[in-house]
Amino acid sequence: MLSDKVIYIRSLDNCPPSYLDDPGRKEFFEIVWLKDENALHVPQHDFQTLRGDWIYLIPPYRVHQLNKAGKKGLLISFKRELLDGDLKEFLLDVFRIFNIQGEFSCLQVNDESSRGLNAIFDLMNIEYQKETLNLIMIKALLKVFLLQLIQLKEHHFTLQDINEKRIYEFMLLLENNYLEERTAEFYADQVGISAKRLNQILKEKLSKTGVQLIHDRLILEAKRQIIHSENTIKEIAFNLGFKDRSYFSRFFKQHTGLSPQEFQLSVNNHVKQYDNTLIN
Repeated sequence: MLSDKVIYIRSLDNCPPSYLDDPGRKEFFEIVWLKDENALHVPQHDFQTLRGDWIYLIPPYRVHQLNKAGKKGLLISFKRELLDGDLKEFLLDVFRIFNIQGEFSCLQVNDESSRGLNAIFDLMNIEYQKETLNLIMIKALLKVFLLQLIQLKEHHFTLQDINEKRIYEFMLLLENNYLEERTAEFYADQVGISAKRLNQILKEKLSKTGVQLIHDRLILEAKRQIIHSENTIKEIAFNLGFKDRSYFSRFFKQHTGLSPQEFQLSVNNHVKQYDNTLIN
């Protein structure tokens, strides 16, 4: 269903079950907009009410699965290639609001913001429903929609400086190479700066070093495979480039506080209780 698409739009009550199981879904960014609903997770911040409009931003190669059954709202899924060629500063902002190095991001939308987003969505959906998709128009409307979300999330736009471009280059390189290349030196060489300078920039902008971000990406993929694949822990360790299962288990526990088996059990127990995998 998704193999020949770069964008997919549906109301949640009209989203077929086959979408959730589509293997191509892991390559899509997802915007799940709940309307007049309770949050699907336990918010870590104080909100005026737990019922209202909630927007969940879920990055590709997600760990978590949202239980949207019976919920009112909208789904917008799109591939990164739909945004390729845009300003790196904008793309970095998109990466940030989707919490690309984490699990998911969530926004509560007030009435005023909801009206603005609805106006943009309606135009985008009109284009999407046409027999021939105008990707130029879809891309422009999606960008406006994302810029509105960036404003909601950060209340300011990223400063356009060379270090922002370097971070985006690093993050793209990381996504394509983290299974094979696990040293800051490799990425720094590709970006054209020293490893020391790269770590300084990453620490300043993202509060983590290159190696920490590489490890975060490995852990994210490990969690995704533990939850969503039928592979054994040994097979997952091998897939991630760990020749020794015990070393992988120590690595996983060092970064999560749980062994892979303990994490798997905690997820299974959570799913039985809540029908989703949103674990704080």
